[in-house]
Amino acid sequence: MSVELKTEDALRTVYPDPGQTRGKVLPALEEHARTFIGLSPFLCIGTSRPDGLADVSPRGGEQGFVHVLDDTHLAMPDRPGNNLIDTLSNIAQSPSVGLLFFVPGFEEMLRVNGVAKTTLDPEMMERFAVDGKKPRSVMIIEVREVFFHCTKALKRSGLWDSSKHVPREKMPSFGQIIRDQLKLLIPAKIIDMGLNQDAKKNLY
Repeated sequence: MSVELKTEDALRTVYPDPGQTRGKVLPALEEHARTFIGLSPFLCIGTSRPDGLADVSPRGGEQGFVHVLDDTHLAMPDRPGNNLIDTLSNIAQSPSVGLLFFVPGFEEMLRVNGVAKTTLDPEMMERFAVDGKKPRSVMIIEVREVFFHCTKALKRSGLWDSSKHVPREKMPSFGQIIRDQLKLLIPAKIIDMGLNQDAKKNLY
């Protein structure tokens, strides 16, 4: 019979107290966090859905695409995507967010927790324009907690180790996956062509 660990006290019977590690959680962005964000081209953002489930979404851009406004505020552009607006609609209902920043080649990660809002402020929209194309909107994150995450997860995964990269042929193409899941009659090659063209034309 499996034993479910339902409380923190129960979990602490398995996991030791972190001790001084608790002190690494800071209330604002300091020098090293600012530098890390400035180097990061990719993050995952977690939000809470109204039905109680959680959601995680990727965000990416040029290096430092998330801007540090001050010690407790970040700004992030929302570029063209699948238009499901899961993250933005979740924030409209519950503003709590968790961000996990990655830097290619670094095994450390940066976690930022806070509250967010979505804006169409003209100055912010112009700030993130690329080749004259403004983002769909801009997210402003008020930072409440900042801390660096240890390297063990990326060390175990070998994420940046090219010798461990999985050949793309191990999975069907994205077009084939969509065709199978949606039971479409269109050939997968046509779907893949459309996806590739969309990625080229609507990246920003």
